[in-house]
Amino acid sequence: MKEKVAPGSAKAWLLAARPKTLAAAAVPVMIGLALACADVGTAGFKTVPAVLCVAFAFVMQIDANFVNDYFDFVRGNDDDSRLGPRRACAQGWIAPRQMLRAVYLTTAAACAVGLPLVVYGGWWLVAVGALCVVFCFLYTTSLASRGLGDALVLVFFGLVPVCMVYYLQTGTVTSECLLASLACGLVIDTLLLVNNYRDIDADTRAGKRTLVVRLGARRGRQAYLLAGVAAVAVGLTFALFGHAWSALLPVAYLVLHYGAYRRMVIINKGKALNMVLGLTARNMFVYGLLVSIGFLVRT
Repeated sequence: MKEKVAPGSAKAWLLAARPKTLAAAAVPVMIGLALACADVGTAGFKTVPAVLCVAFAFVMQIDANFVNDYFDFVRGNDDDSRLGPRRACAQGWIAPRQMLRAVYLTTAAACAVGLPLVVYGGWWLVAVGALCVVFCFLYTTSLASRGLGDALVLVFFGLVPVCMVYYLQTGTVTSECLLASLACGLVIDTLLLVNNYRDIDADTRAGKRTLVVRLGARRGRQAYLLAGVAAVAVGLTFALFGHAWSALLPVAYLVLHYGAYRRMVIINKGKALNMVLGLTARNMFVYGLLVSIGFLVRT
């Protein structure tokens, strides 16, 4: 049964913003802040840039969701055959013209929130913010269809947010920070992998060459499993930097990750895979929480 949502209502906008996806924005910031706090201590921790980083990440995620909703609709990618959660424009909850206006507003809001960070990190951060905005659009309009979505996740949900958050607190980027960003990107990519696995048939018909389409269903499932395992394996190196707990605690994540993988194998196809998507989002947040706690525990 389709959800009853009044067009243009607050509920319609809330659904369009996809609040569940904010975990993907929160995890990199959380990990970067936890590692920075562990390295500089609470006395050296800067609250204002931390808050601005959280706000920028959340607004950019909502902006990306609006961009995806609008452009997928105008390109005819969202219809009644869609297996994933319903989209606002396709369902008539929000008119395309209103959604495009929301894209402009959230993009401007992200820029406004991020601009004050130059006080703490320098004007070169404007270029980083501009890249975030540009690739927010390019992801939906071209790059995801060419199998580059996973690479963008590693960069913009791993390398960029973790390292930039850490830099704004410490003024540098360490080897451990780079490793943490790689592990974070791998974990968040599991969300994209299961999403593309669910949509493999529709993407194949539409000519979208996602990584899962290129690999095929069986190898796509294996890529999902290996991404989570690789993240934990990379994280084991944290012990070499004196953060043993951040290396060990995420091992518990593997139990949850493997459970989600087994569900994926059993379900195989159809809308029921949305359950695996939900489990993956939960697992991703648990991973970020475990790593962050590990960094903050004094050994």
